[in-house]
Amino acid sequence: MDNNLIKEGKFSYIEAGEGQPIIILHGLMGALSNFDGVFNYFSKKDYKVIIPVLPIYNLPLLKTNVKNISKFLKEFMIHKKIDKAILLGNSLGGHIALYFAKLNLKNVTGLVLAGSSGLYEKSLGDTYPKRGNYEYIKTKTQEVFYNPEVATKEVVDEVFASVNDRSRVIKTLAIAKSAIRHNMAKDLPKMNVPACIIWGKQDHVTPPEVAVDFERLLPDANLYWIDKCGHATMMEHPDEFNKILESWLTERKL
Repeated sequence: MDNNLIKEGKFSYIEAGEGQPIIILHGLMGALSNFDGVFNYFSKKDYKVIIPVLPIYNLPLLKTNVKNISKFLKEFMIHKKIDKAILLGNSLGGHIALYFAKLNLKNVTGLVLAGSSGLYEKSLGDTYPKRGNYEYIKTKTQEVFYNPEVATKEVVDEVFASVNDRSRVIKTLAIAKSAIRHNMAKDLPKMNVPACIIWGKQDHVTPPEVAVDFERLLPDANLYWIDKCGHATMMEHPDEFNKILESWLTERKL
């Protein structure tokens, strides 16, 4: 999928389909290919699906934070001439969507959160694998999923490369500290926009109680569970994820 990247100035993204925009926001370790199932399914429906590459590792260290990545999303939407979009985020991507909504609610049609940070930030620092041998990194990556086989060699290789890149490690820690500073608990009750929360019942990174808190704090939220599923619902159970999301979008007329 990454081979189809469109590059325009400082923006790189993939895009397909026509209709209501859905902007997908990846997480810290999130390759764009993690969203293959969602991208391929909804771009064949009445949606324009766009996945921008977020500048998690490209910003200056002092600007590597949730706020500036949210600003980047605003600039990207202006660049693409998108006034309103459904924002779909996994892990850190969900946090970026929430922070963006805090500042730009008029530009958000709906929120879709999967294993989102924003309430339980301790996980970002604790689960980021420390440097070590390949087998150690493989084990830590597999723990993110209920089914360890989802952690393919390609996925593990990418994580291994990241944790052995000093610059990336430093910026990851900067993002983790930023996420703690930008806890969204007080902001969520003001976000009166339809929200779909899709969570893995066996998510050890952002545990199930985090999803319950999101549903409680967001004024217009629906919570859906996927069993035998860890932190990345759209990767482990793409068909079930898509079915839940499509049903919700239809019900909400989005």
